[in-house]
This record gives sequence, structure tokens and C-alpha cells, in this order.
Amino acid sequence: MNDWPKPVVVLSRCLELEPVRYNGQVIPYEFVRELEPWVTYVPICPEVEIGLGVPRDPIRIVAVDGEARLLQPDTGRDVTEEMVGFSDSFLSSLGKVDGFLLKNRSPSCGISDVKIYQGLEKSASSTRGPGFFGGRVLELYPGLAIEDEGRLRNYRIREHFLTKLFALARFRGVKKSDAMRQLVRFHAEQKLTLMAYSQKELRTLGRIVANHEKLRFAEVASAYEQHFQRAFARPPRAPAVINVFEHAAGYFSKQLTKREKAFYRSALQKYRDKRVPLSAVSSILRAWIIRFEEEYLLPQTFFEPYPAELTSISDSGKGRDV
Repeated sequence: MNDWPKPVVVLSRCLELEPVRYNGQVIPYEFVRELEPWVTYVPICPEVEIGLGVPRDPIRIVAVDGEARLLQPDTGRDVTEEMVGFSDSFLSSLGKVDGFLLKNRSPSCGISDVKIYQGLEKSASSTRGPGFFGGRVLELYPGLAIEDEGRLRNYRIREHFLTKLFALARFRGVKKSDAMRQLVRFHAEQKLTLMAYSQKELRTLGRIVANHEKLRFAEVASAYEQHFQRAFARPPRAPAVINVFEHAAGYFSKQLTKREKAFYRSALQKYRDKRVPLSAVSSILRAWIIRFEEEYLLPQTFFEPYPAELTSISDSGKGRDV
């Protein structure tokens, strides 16, 4: 293994780990096992933690007099206060964390696609929103890498999640170092990644690192962290990524054969057409960077933002424009 940082990821226990789902089942999810050697998991099942058994009668979010409540229709039990209390207690005492990988559509862990019913009857209409625990995660940790397992089946979203997760873990190491030179080096290595994600934030981060006001490291790191997280708020747009590809390819324009250039152009077009992931093109450029020992590009995390072992082209085919 390379010297990768080890992100801390809060994980829904029902995903591949333990049979704690309401029906006593475990949800097979190979990605959890693929990621496991590279991260530290903090497994959690909020429903079990508040005393609901396994198996258990399902719970659902129901709008009662305009207020979202967490109810167990078959028993009439209201567990709203228990879930709110657990979520606040657990998350406020969590300590270092870089991301969350949660069960989608769960009334507790879901982050975006949870049914919110307008009544207890099975035929009641519903809207969509976050679950109780997942919603609190979004409120308290808006800048972290937060996804559900349904969305991560899309390769573009998965690449974004992994890129952000390992970038945040790297930055956590920089903060711990308490050294300005480490922040300067970190920023230099992230430049092409930030160019792809947000040129506006790249410029802002550059000014923060320059530190013309001669602020203490803690103040600089705090400001940097805020804008660094903001840069990763959403996946990069394809035109911005292609711009970075072309910028890097320009370093080798006089050293490549016609066939090599044609191969690169073909891969770039496939990426433009959403037929291959970002990593399919960046791996070509990374091979050239190593071959020609291009000093400026060698340390750029853009070309290997996370361990190559986690690269996968499997894809649900859904949400590619998310």
C-alpha cells in the first residue's frame, strides 16, 4: 500500500456488516468491503441504539400537525425524542471524522430520499426528505463526504465521494502538523484538483495560504478548511475536468507519438460522452507523468486522488448528471 491517510467513516451497520435491518437482514454491499482496508469504520445503527429490536416493526416519518414525527405504525409508538436525543449525543461526541456512508431511504439514516408520509395509513401520500439521523448529519457536518449506498452505485458520484473523503483526511493530517509549510505543500499538491472543482475557491485558498496578514496557523487552517470543503460541495463539471486534462497533456505535446495522442483523444471523448469515468483518462496522463518524470505534475493528487484499488467502472447508470 502507498502512504495513504486513513479516513474515518461512519457507516450504517446494516450495510454488509451485521443483520440489524428491521427485517433481520444484512444488505450486501461489496463497496463496503473494498473500502474497508483503507478506512476506519465507525459502525452505527440508530434504530438499534434507541432500543428497537431485531427484527422490529418498521418505523416511518409522518407529518403530524405540520411536524415530522418518527412513528412505528404497527405499535403506535413514537420514537421521535429518542432518535433526536441519540443523534445529537452520538454526533456531538464523535470526534475526528471525514465522511458518512449511510443506508438510503432509511427513516433514520437516509440523507435525501426518505418518504415523509402525510398519515399513518398505508395509502397516505408522501413527500421526500432526509431521515432523522441523516438529516442531523447534514446539519452538523455539511462539509464532509456524505453519501448513501444507493447513490454510490453511480461511478461519477463514487469518484467524487472518494476524492473528497481522502482529500479531507489528508487535510486533517495537515491541521495536526500545526506547520504552515505543510499547508503550503498540501495546497500545491491539490492545485489541479481544485482547478477541476472550483477555480473560484482555488483563488481564495491561494490568498489564504499566502497569509499576508501573518495570522497564526490555527486561524489560517480554519479559514482554509472552510473554503476547501466548499470547493468539494459537488462533483466537478466535465468541461472543467477536461480543461485540467488538456492543461496536463500540454506538458507532453512534443514527446508523444501520434498513436499515443490518438489513444488519449479517444479516451477523452469517451469521458466527454460519459462512457468512462474520470480515472480512465487520468490514468493515461499519470503514466506519462511517471514516464517523463514531470516534476510539477508528479505530486498532483488529481491524477491519483484515492487508492487505485478502489477504482471501479461498475455503474448503476442512474444519476450521472447529479
